[in-house]
Amino acid sequence: MNPAPATEAPSTGGAGGPAPRRPWRTGPGGRAAGRAGWAGWARNWPAWRAFLVLTLPMVAGLFVFKYVAIGWGLLLSFNEARGTISLGAWNGLENYRRLLTDPAFTRSLVTIVVFTLIIVPVTFAFALGLAVLVNRLRGGRAFFRTTFFIPAAVSYVVGALVWKMSLFSGTPSGVANSLAYLLGYEESIGWVATVDPPLYWIVLVTVRLWLQTGFYMILFLAGIQQIPAQLYEAARVDGAESGWRLFRHITWPMLRNTSVAVTLLLIINAFQAFDEFYNILASNLSGLGGADGRTPLIYLFQTALGEQNYGAGSAGAFVVTLLIVAFTLLQGRFAGFGRSAEEEAR
Repeated sequence: MNPAPATEAPSTGGAGGPAPRRPWRTGPGGRAAGRAGWAGWARNWPAWRAFLVLTLPMVAGLFVFKYVAIGWGLLLSFNEARGTISLGAWNGLENYRRLLTDPAFTRSLVTIVVFTLIIVPVTFAFALGLAVLVNRLRGGRAFFRTTFFIPAAVSYVVGALVWKMSLFSGTPSGVANSLAYLLGYEESIGWVATVDPPLYWIVLVTVRLWLQTGFYMILFLAGIQQIPAQLYEAARVDGAESGWRLFRHITWPMLRNTSVAVTLLLIINAFQAFDEFYNILASNLSGLGGADGRTPLIYLFQTALGEQNYGAGSAGAFVVTLLIVAFTLLQGRFAGFGRSAEEEAR
């Protein structure tokens, strides 16, 4: 006969009785479920390993070279860091006070605000107009879309040098002067060096316009192509036959979110202007007859890397960042960016 299976001794409940032995639990929270979870994780470990291998280097690089650098720059802005990026010479808000009272820095702020007020509406109008025209084409739409977008792939440095040394070189063989001769001008025009009137603004605005209009045209074109064709058909049935009326009552209202996004991007890019100003006006910063073509980024570049005043350079970087954020938030607030249709109707 097989012996009877051993059973647990019942608990006596007394103070000196043997401790009860709890049976194995196999419920959802028991050890069996835990073992099943570990087994599932072990089976999925190759996928987790691939995920960690692919993402950890990027996350580590982003943390070290972006967030740690931003935090270190913020600490440097409160230190007297000349010729070193080490901390220790704490000076509080002195860098910010010295920066905001420097006439050269305030002039650079005026320069970038003027540039923003010019380039943002001009680029917006050209990009929107080109998008509307390209969208109306029945054939060759892909060709013109690619043609207008190609300048967006050109480096700002290359574009600025071409504008300065070829198109607006100031020599008789320059493209701009050749066109001026056809219009009756007999003398060469020094486009970059002319301050009264400030012709160098024509060079700066046109090169930025050529470089970025195609990119924003693509954004507008994508927004236009998302508008349902039934809206245009219904408008034509109601009597809106002209292209201007269709644009005013359908295209423009439906492009509201795209327009706000494009404006935000244009403002941010305008405040970050550096390449064209530096490469076109670098040799004329002290020879423009009193006109200063430095933007805030050029001023900070010369302060941090030229004078090796890393504390003031870091302070200026955060001042410019705050200005960009302020302008962006104000523009988004006035345009109602992010508000729902119900909020707009109130």
